[in-house]
Amino acid sequence: MEATENKPLTAKDFSSDQDVRWCPGCGDYSILKQVQSVMPDIGVDKKDIVFISGIGCSSRFPYYMNTYGMHSIHGRAPGVATGLKVANPDLSVWVITGDGDALSIGGNHLIHVLRRNVNLNILLFNNEIYGLTKGQYSPTSPVGKNTKSSPMGSIDQPFNPLALAFGAGGTFIARGMDRDVKHLRGLLKASHDHQGTSLLEIYQNCNVFNDGAFFTFTEKDSKARNVLFMEHGAPMKFGAEQEFALRLDGLSPQLVKSNDYSDDDLWIHDQHDKTKSFLLTQMFEHPEHTDFPRPFGIFYQEDRPRYEDGVIAQINDAQAKKGKGNLDDLLKGNFTWKIDD
Repeated sequence: MEATENKPLTAKDFSSDQDVRWCPGCGDYSILKQVQSVMPDIGVDKKDIVFISGIGCSSRFPYYMNTYGMHSIHGRAPGVATGLKVANPDLSVWVITGDGDALSIGGNHLIHVLRRNVNLNILLFNNEIYGLTKGQYSPTSPVGKNTKSSPMGSIDQPFNPLALAFGAGGTFIARGMDRDVKHLRGLLKASHDHQGTSLLEIYQNCNVFNDGAFFTFTEKDSKARNVLFMEHGAPMKFGAEQEFALRLDGLSPQLVKSNDYSDDDLWIHDQHDKTKSFLLTQMFEHPEHTDFPRPFGIFYQEDRPRYEDGVIAQINDAQAKKGKGNLDDLLKGNFTWKIDD
């Protein structure tokens, strides 16, 4: 059912009739709810919305959306989504993936969709574990993580998904969390509005195999001190009373008391400044920054030509010069020969 003048679409209209088969308490439920809540506000008909996923717990997502969708193959959702978007640029295409699906077998596909800047939206559910296959360490699991596949502790250096996106030339790079629903809805809308590839990493709790991995950032008693909600053009303040802040000494971040400095002397977030935005993805990895907050929000955004526009321009140019062509002639080729008996 589509929206009418008298009956606009609601979140319920985007909920399918399928039973949701995630573990009770999984963070995926919250993400699903926020996506369904945002869909009526993006101004796109249901028939023009497509969700494409790879393999993993998060990748059951298309079944639960009352839109078009495809549960594709492991790690290849960006490739499938690219083909769909080039074939029909008017569609709103969403890629649902996890830290294992996107950053392990799908790592190559992820970096290329980012560098091409295809106009689609990637939601990367990060729970720092392989949940569907029952608890092996993933590409984002921290060093020392004890799992079924790393009983003595992982010795792999984990990927930083947002730093990886910077390196691949991403044009919209953001982070949210499953338990801050209002903030997440805002990021989902901003992801849709961006003209190019948007990558939104979402911290998602796996309460069965990695429970509490992000509780420092989601629980009431620790969240205020450890979470920095970034806002473009605003000073980087955090804490229950905004009593802490970040400032820059050159390109070295410093943790300070807000009252010791004027707002103009603090670090003002500029999501169009690539150098400073990249610093924000690195802070928690620096050994001297263990008491720094974890940033959430839009790290970086830039305008760059969209991949599908370039493809369409080449097609139009070729047709203007050579005509539309004929598929049978193309398959025959320009060189033929006859074999006599």
